[in-house]
Formats: sequence, structure tokens, C-alpha cells
Amino acid sequence: MKFEKILKITVFFVFMSVLAYANKTKCTAKGNNYIYVENECLELAVVNAEDSESLNIILHGTWDRGTNTLGRYAPFVETLNLITDYTTVAISLPGYSNSTSNIFPALDNDKIKNLAAKKEYILFVSKAIEKLKQKYNAQKVNFIGHSAGAMIGSTILGLKPELIDNIALVGGRYNIHEVANNKELISAIDVIDNISKDTNILLIYGTKDKISKPEVTKEFYKIAKQKGLNVKLIEVKDGVHLDLDMTDSSVEAITELLDY
Repeated sequence: MKFEKILKITVFFVFMSVLAYANKTKCTAKGNNYIYVENECLELAVVNAEDSESLNIILHGTWDRGTNTLGRYAPFVETLNLITDYTTVAISLPGYSNSTSNIFPALDNDKIKNLAAKKEYILFVSKAIEKLKQKYNAQKVNFIGHSAGAMIGSTILGLKPELIDNIALVGGRYNIHEVANNKELISAIDVIDNISKDTNILLIYGTKDKISKPEVTKEFYKIAKQKGLNVKLIEVKDGVHLDLDMTDSSVEAITELLDY
């Protein structure tokens, strides 16, 4: 019985290794607009810049599963590239655009609540950022996250303090425990003491945002200031949650951030 159990486990791991290799091969064959991360093949929207030492990375929030997020973000990618002259990449998370969903479901799913506050998912996204940094040979990473993307990015600041140099967080949530009674969830407030004081942080909120209400961002700003973090707060007058990161006020503030 013991031998049979060991054999089954061995066969399982061999099968998973072969499957992962096959998935990686398929992903690589799709070209430069895809990146393989822990058995997920993520589609990217990319505009390259010559000799770009800094890399702009854009991360979307929660949309209906299957949404073509890159279709929405492609113009924003071009805008940031034009303004900053940095290589700019938008990531489509698992279950969106043509990204796979082998390991993780879409952020909008019936299986896992608050996926963007699960440590394993946040570390998965951080691995994607690390791979993009290597892929484009970047010395600095500028991260722009909207909604759930902002929540993920802000938590990465505490889990991987040296990974992101400048970050713009738009319409995010920074204390998941205010809305979810699950001690296993994690957000920026839980790791705030690990965030580097060298990281430039921009918090953006819309005065008419009903999903991430203004007080959510303003309260985190207050705490971040008390902790001595290098943080700036921007208000978008009459701004609602949808496309808040693409408003003129947000783009102007992000551009100023990236002038560091």
C-alpha cells in the first residue's frame, strides 16, 4: 500500500510537470505579448521605448470574467508611453482578455471571495512584475493600479518592498478587514510597517466614487503619513470609480509622479 501511494504521488507530480512544460511552451509560442507566470499565460498590451530604464506596469481591477481588459487599457498604455517615454505594459490577469485561468479564476468569480486579498494571488502578481522587470531589463518599476489592482499593488509594497519604486494607487481598498471577516486575507494595512520610505506613493480618489469611497483612501493616507511614508494624496473632483485612473487629473498626477 505504501509503495502504491508513493507511485501515485510520483505519477501525479510527473504529470503536473509535463503539463506545466506544455503550457509554458504554448505560451512562449504566442509571442512577446504574453508572459508565462506559474502555469498561467498572461496577455499583455505593450508599447516599447528605446533604452527605457524605467518600466510602467498597469494593473486593472475587477471586471466581469472574460472582459477584454486590454481593449480598454491599450489607449492608456499608449498615452503613458508617449508622456513618459518609458516602456509601458498593461497586464491582463487570469480569466481576462486572452489570459489563461489554469490556476487562478478571474477576480470576478463564484469560487473565491476577495481573491485580490489572498496572499498566494498577490505573490503571483508580484512574480509577474518581477518577470516583466527582467524581460524589459528595467532598473525601476512604476506601478499604476486601479481598484483591485490598487489593492494588490499596495500590498505588494509591504510583501516585496524593493520591487516597486513609484506607485499610483487609484480607487483602491487598503484595509480589507473593514469589509471582510476573514483573518487569512491580507491588505496594505497589514504590512504597512514593511513598506520602504524610499517608495514614492500616490493615492488618487474620486469625490463621487461609490465603490471605493473617498474616506477609504483618505484614511489610508492619514495612516501612511503617520508612518513616515513618502505619500501624496490627489482628489479627482466629481470622479467616479469607472476609468478613474484615466481621467485628466489622474494622468497629470501620475505623470508628475513619474518625473522622479
